[in-house]
Amino acid sequence: MIKKFTFGKPFDTEAAVQKMQAQKGDLPFGSAKKSGGALVWTCQLFDGDRIFGLGETMRGIDKRGFVYKSFNSDQPNQTETTQSLYGSHNFLIVFGKKTFGLFVDYPGLVEFDLGFSKSGELKVTVETANADLYFILPPKKSGALKEIAREFRTLVGKSYVPPKWAFGFCQSRWGYACAADIEKVWKTYRKLDIPLDSICLDIDYMEDYKDFTVDKKKFPDFKNFCARLKKDGVRLVPIIDAGVKKQKGYKVYEEMLKGGFDCKKKDGSTFEAGVWPGDSVFADFLNPAARDWFGKKYKALLDAGVEGFWNDMNEPALFYTKENLRATFKKLEQFKTKPLDATGLFEFMDAANSVCNNSGDYKSFYHKVSAKKAGALAATKADKDKNVLVNHAAVHNLFGCNMTKGAMEAFDELRPGDRPLLYSRSSYIGAHRYGGLWTGDNHAYWGDILLSLQQIASLNMAGFLYTGSDIGGFNANTSRDLLLRWTAFALFTPLFRNHSARGTREQEYYQFEKPEAFKSMIQLRYALVPYLYSEFLKAAQGDGLFARPLAFDFEGDARACAVNDQLLIGNEIMAAPVYVQNAIGRYVYLPEPMTMVEWKNGKVAAQKKLPKGDHFIEVPLESVVFFVRDKKKVPLARAASCVDKLDWKRLSFIGDQSAAYELVDRE
Repeated sequence: MIKKFTFGKPFDTEAAVQKMQAQKGDLPFGSAKKSGGALVWTCQLFDGDRIFGLGETMRGIDKRGFVYKSFNSDQPNQTETTQSLYGSHNFLIVFGKKTFGLFVDYPGLVEFDLGFSKSGELKVTVETANADLYFILPPKKSGALKEIAREFRTLVGKSYVPPKWAFGFCQSRWGYACAADIEKVWKTYRKLDIPLDSICLDIDYMEDYKDFTVDKKKFPDFKNFCARLKKDGVRLVPIIDAGVKKQKGYKVYEEMLKGGFDCKKKDGSTFEAGVWPGDSVFADFLNPAARDWFGKKYKALLDAGVEGFWNDMNEPALFYTKENLRATFKKLEQFKTKPLDATGLFEFMDAANSVCNNSGDYKSFYHKVSAKKAGALAATKADKDKNVLVNHAAVHNLFGCNMTKGAMEAFDELRPGDRPLLYSRSSYIGAHRYGGLWTGDNHAYWGDILLSLQQIASLNMAGFLYTGSDIGGFNANTSRDLLLRWTAFALFTPLFRNHSARGTREQEYYQFEKPEAFKSMIQLRYALVPYLYSEFLKAAQGDGLFARPLAFDFEGDARACAVNDQLLIGNEIMAAPVYVQNAIGRYVYLPEPMTMVEWKNGKVAAQKKLPKGDHFIEVPLESVVFFVRDKKKVPLARAASCVDKLDWKRLSFIGDQSAAYELVDRE
């Protein structure tokens, strides 16, 4: 059961597809009050209570004990103290003495204090007292966690389903500068017989970093190049950035200004900021006309044969504004004569670092929306068309979400019946209906393997099923052992992409000694594609979770509920990756008897039935070890060079051969 409570006049985020009347009277859990213009909801936490959810955040699967802030942030330098990342997913589940779900539907800053300030108190602070709070009450039976998540999904809508080929392996790197670089990647993987389905194009493919352009010097015949790769089962997946280069004669820029599709300052002038192309302007994605116009711009690449995209820099990331640069340079002048002592040095560094993604810059531009949609967040009176301006900071978390929405709505019109790949960096609840996401700029750190597992579990709760991390780490230099361990986990995630930054060690799998070990792991991924795709469809169609913590299936098992580093993948598999350097294995908790499977040298090397309980499992570096649940079996295909060439009819099975398995291979 879902109960909605409305405070003030909320902005219509369109996150909820199920429309319902707001309730009157007392809240079912906790209490809410206004405080200095903000809305503050508090609830008692009891000993043993756990808090799941909040999507893309730091720390464990159980979020209790820290403060998180929903304000989409371009944050490549992540630590355990980082409070905001690229997406905002304001849904959580309190599991314990009083179990319930809470969705805070507000597009700006929301702070979640989950027992940090007071260990026995959960406090949510919404920047203004204009929000919808949805409480999801559990059934009076077991299975509360799954049912709360399912109810939430009925509220916010069905999850996006990508094409089958998007479950294949994707190689990416910021630094593939021309067709020759791409051809080298493609042909080397094929030469080594390592499966490959797509290659990402980062910003280097564009002409001067201009959206919807292809540099003809780097890619002389882009359409034919796409066709050549596709004939061999490989798709190109180009990046699209939110910032549009300010350049006279650039058609996209001139159309944006002529149509009035740009974000503006309050005085009506165009908002400008610096990103990769230098001085740039930004489409007003909250304006339906601007969203439609920008989405149709993907047509140029679709017509060239592109079938997938990744949207980036759409928090939006702002390197600078000229106004803030001038103010910063003026402030830095004083440090010419000021001693850079223990105080002065840090003041100097803070001033210099304040240029990028400055909070003041986010408050300096506006979106045009209908007065009815804006609610109390309207910053101006309605014009003759009943539109108002809304300050960007108040609706910040919707920017990337609506970029993704605009693209998918355009695809539906431009390519009816097709299902392109689309994933984004920035997101808000509701974006899960239009595309997937990757978890942004991580690092080649061992702890980031664990972090990716925990984020993927929490994102599934928010409806984002098609997710994955940059395998091996985007920033810093990876190592062979780290990349092997990361791949051994990531092969179970829907988005399976190796991605790294320019200037770091090249980390295509063939760059390392004994690439056959990586080949074996990727062959396992392709063997599992029928299972992974089938389980993904079941979750999407049934509003379930593709990847989830053990607690969701074994909520009566206190030991299972405490596990933060194992995931159930679909209904049959449990993954328990190694994420510690030089570890020879790890302890694994089995909440029921399971079959341990070891995959090595491109085949199943061993199967062993283990009883319920704790086990130390040895995991050789070049092996993948995973678990098939009790009385279940998993289909395996024969690995192929790409998903298109997999034989879905000739399958073998691992696990309990007497069990039944229903394979779903189409929507």
